Amino acid sequence: MTPGEVVADVVVVGAGPAGLTAARELARDRRVLVLDRESEAGGIPRHSDHLGYGVRDLRRVTSGPAYARRLVANALDAGAEVRTEATVTGWAGERVLEVTSPQGRLVVRGGAVLLATGARERPRPARLVPGDRPAGVLTTGLLQNLVHLQHRSPGRRAVVVGAELVSWSAVLTLREAGTETVLLATEHERGESYAAVRATARLALRVPVATCTRVVRVIGHDAVEGVELLDLRTGRRRVVACDTVVFTGDWIPDHELARLGGLDLDPATRGPRVDSALRTSAAGVLAAGNLVHPVDTADAAALDGRHVADQVRRWLDLGEPPPRGARIVAVEPFRWVAPSLLVPGAPAPARRRLLLWAEDSRLVPRVVARQDGREVGRRSLPWPVAPGRVFRVPWSLLERADPLGGDVTIGLL
Repeated sequence: MTPGEVVADVVVVGAGPAGLTAARELARDRRVLVLDRESEAGGIPRHSDHLGYGVRDLRRVTSGPAYARRLVANALDAGAEVRTEATVTGWAGERVLEVTSPQGRLVVRGGAVLLATGARERPRPARLVPGDRPAGVLTTGLLQNLVHLQHRSPGRRAVVVGAELVSWSAVLTLREAGTETVLLATEHERGESYAAVRATARLALRVPVATCTRVVRVIGHDAVEGVELLDLRTGRRRVVACDTVVFTGDWIPDHELARLGGLDLDPATRGPRVDSALRTSAAGVLAAGNLVHPVDTADAAALDGRHVADQVRRWLDLGEPPPRGARIVAVEPFRWVAPSLLVPGAPAPARRRLLLWAEDSRLVPRVVARQDGREVGRRSLPWPVAPGRVFRVPWSLLERADPLGGDVTIGLL
């Protein structure tokens, strides 16, 4: 069967917060088609049934499902077309996508393509945790799907691996399902989430947190029977009985489409390398949200969608070549920085912030940028650096960096 063809001014791949917000902004004066492989639009928030969404973009606090419904309604009301169960399988040319759906195959041509495919948690096999493959081993996304969409209980006793914001989200989901969380285990010296969140969550939910602790084995053949834990300070091992293990955090972008398209990938984020306008190395292809910074909050991803809309219009009107400039590189204790390309004439990123992800904690960080053997920027910031959450640095840190010079490194004094 010869596939049909669809043409749009802008094709958005991914109907999460970034993609839907961009679609709403662009549909006011362009023909916008949003494609998503899931059965419903809205992204991860639609099955994260707890409060905490919408603060930065909607200026209100709402639940995940309500937030997702609002973003979908906003995009549709603006005139965007949203197609679900539409999986983009590859590229058929510049800004031409191959799509499969229950209705058949399609070729979709866009004047511009925005990739907003998000990020996912690394599953247990990728974390190299030994053991058989029993039932009861989940990620947060699988857990929330199981509980909120399928209305099933994962088990009676759970151990959650990680202690960041998404880990406490998993605890809330387990609680709703009637599952007791017997322990949160993190390899770090303290929980990765904000201190206020840690204190409130531990007080309200009464879940113990084991720090400097690694899950070294999942026990059980057909079903989970427990986990073996290693205390990284003492070397002692112990077994905790449970029938559910939830691996949280350790994010990786859903970059398959970017990779298939031959886009330059940032080796640190593993998502497409973008400049502050969110342009990739392919002409007319942009990327936004947690595909490029795995992972920030949903409302921060939505602000990316709002920011990228003007950059998409600029491409449609002017047709500029792909960006070229100095690479921005994170050095210890940072793992990655986004955006990772400094380009002449490009606008400041969303909220005028660089986003970084750290592997270690610093209470009073002094951030320094260096280029070609000299210091080009320094900032002392009042908020701490900590693993498991994005660290934000003013874009002005790079105001003296040369976009046509060598790599710009960002680290701590």
